[in-house]
Amino acid sequence: MSAEKPQKITGNMRNVRYGEVLGVFVRGSDLYAEVWGTQMLHDCPLEWWNSLDPEALKTELGALGIKMNGPRNWVLDGFGNKTAHIEPVIRDFNGLPMRRIATVEFEPGAKPGTAPYEIRRVNRGAVFFWDKGTEVYELVRPDGEAYVMQALCTAVDPTLSLENLSELGSKLALPEGWSYRTRILEEDLVVDTSDHLATVVQDELENTYTLPY
Repeated sequence: MSAEKPQKITGNMRNVRYGEVLGVFVRGSDLYAEVWGTQMLHDCPLEWWNSLDPEALKTELGALGIKMNGPRNWVLDGFGNKTAHIEPVIRDFNGLPMRRIATVEFEPGAKPGTAPYEIRRVNRGAVFFWDKGTEVYELVRPDGEAYVMQALCTAVDPTLSLENLSELGSKLALPEGWSYRTRILEEDLVVDTSDHLATVVQDELENTYTLPY
C-alpha cells in the first residue's frame, strides 16, 4: 500500500453500470488477459453491449479468446488515483470507446476461464473506496479472510440489483466452509492496490469481490 493516505477523487459511483472485454494472450509460456473497460467513458448502453461479437473482437484484438465481463454495476462508492501499469490505450468497439485498464495474470498452467471462487491476480493499479455507513457484501473464507463485493453482474442473473444483494447468499453454492454476509461499515474502507496485484474472486453469478488489501 502507498505510504501516503489515498484520497478519493471520484465519488457517486455506486450502481453505475459498466462493461469489460477481456482478451486472452500468450506471454512466453504463460497466459494473461488484457482488460478493456467502459469505466469513466460511458455507461455501457445495453443495446451497444449486446451488439458486440466476441468472435469479431478476437480477430480485431489478435487474441486467443474473449471473455465478455458484464454488464456490471459498481457496488463501491468512489475511486482514488489510478496508477497505469499498462498503457491506457483507447480504441473503438463497434462505435463506442473502451480503454485498456488492467491485466489479469493467470497462474502457470491455469486455464483462462474464470471458475467460481478461483483466485485471480489483477494488475489494476486502482484505489477503491466504500464510505462509512455503506452496506457491503462479503464472501468469507474458512480462515476468516473476507472478500468485499466491488461489482455485481447482471449477465447471468438479470434480476440482481443493489436492492436484493442482502439475499444473494441463498443463491450461491459456496465452497465448504465459506459464507456470505452483509454488514454496515463503521468507518471508511479503502482498498489500495495501486502498487501491487489485487486478489479477486467471482461467484457463480460472476459478481466480483476483492481482498481489502
